[in-house]
Amino acid sequence: MIKPFEKKVWLSSPTMHGEELEYIKKAYETNWMSTVGENINEVERQIAEKVGCKYAVALSAGTAALHLCTKLAGEKLYGMPKTNEGTLQGHKVFCTDMTFDATVNPIAYENGEAVFIDTEYDTWNMDPKALEKAFEIYPDVRLVVVAHLYGTPAKMDEIKRICKAHNALIIEDAAESLGATYKGQQTGTFGDYNAISFNGNKIITGSSGGMFLTDSKADAEKVRKWSTQSRENAPWYQHEEIGYNYRMSNVIAGVVRGQIPHLEEHIAQKKAIYERYKEGLKDLPITMNPYSPDSEPNFWLSCLIIDPEAMCKQVRGDSETTFIKEHGKSCPTEILETLASYNAEGRPIWKPMHLQPIYRMNAFITKDGNGRANSNAYIAGEKATDVGADIFQRGLCLPSDNKMTEEEQDVVIKIIRKCFE
Repeated sequence: MIKPFEKKVWLSSPTMHGEELEYIKKAYETNWMSTVGENINEVERQIAEKVGCKYAVALSAGTAALHLCTKLAGEKLYGMPKTNEGTLQGHKVFCTDMTFDATVNPIAYENGEAVFIDTEYDTWNMDPKALEKAFEIYPDVRLVVVAHLYGTPAKMDEIKRICKAHNALIIEDAAESLGATYKGQQTGTFGDYNAISFNGNKIITGSSGGMFLTDSKADAEKVRKWSTQSRENAPWYQHEEIGYNYRMSNVIAGVVRGQIPHLEEHIAQKKAIYERYKEGLKDLPITMNPYSPDSEPNFWLSCLIIDPEAMCKQVRGDSETTFIKEHGKSCPTEILETLASYNAEGRPIWKPMHLQPIYRMNAFITKDGNGRANSNAYIAGEKATDVGADIFQRGLCLPSDNKMTEEEQDVVIKIIRKCFE
């Protein structure tokens, strides 16, 4: 008999080490509690050095970094608007479809229009073939936003080649993939503009916070200015363009500073969790979230996808879901509800953006050029041409907390196996 966990097993919670308190205390004792101070300077220096870029700008959130990436790209492509309509001013932007909406929303902030590019099964990231098809349909697009899902790098060589051929800039959303590499190069360095996150559940955390990464001194200086309300160099508060309160505080930077030395340790722990799931579930009709042999993920979240023939009947609405139990089969809803009943936290795969109510009218491009007409193919038992919708239907994120013991993970594995009985 499997007993519920007395202490909750989390999806991915912060792992603290003690050094964080020393740097927070230092900010307090020196009275540098605002958006300047030694912690900020050190975090920017250390992350730039670790990732391999020239400049890093510490911001209040990964979303803030993505917004300023988008604003910079729009300014470079189309110039600064005369009004406050946004730098993209109605232009289309190609974007990863299966991601958190923070990847996409900055396009709307800058008055652009997201066009969603379908996912590939190889990495669960943007499909280069669908991206190529999108440029055939919309040849005037000049900006692509690429996210690395769950810490697994996208096929950046192919994506960069396609973008170069079409004179398009790249925004790299590496919020989930700090420490991951593609062909030996750190994510967060492939785009023209790059962003990472220190949100509470990320591989290292500040409780919040994010960072803009670049090799351009001019871009770094512009982001610093925009993130501090666009103050001009004057004896008083002088403002000549719109700014934002996006700078990271010296206190949050203290938390991040204490976390940085533990990045590789956290990645090793996450990889061990992934490998234990892969071994413990190997004879079930499931596959772990895949990655390219050219990459080394940070294994932020371990996920699985159920084989189509092993899926029991499952129906999802906008906010509710149900399933019918079948012998020898299961579905994400059953597994997640069963895990929750034992006090363990899992999560559905990110619902693709083209299926979100707020973005349902946006264009969506698959590798064969079709879009929404085939979005529900998997429901009819046909071959799925909407890969993101298929992965969302059959996949889920497993408890991946690096404080989870091997014994606790063994129980989680038993719970999952029980769902297929």
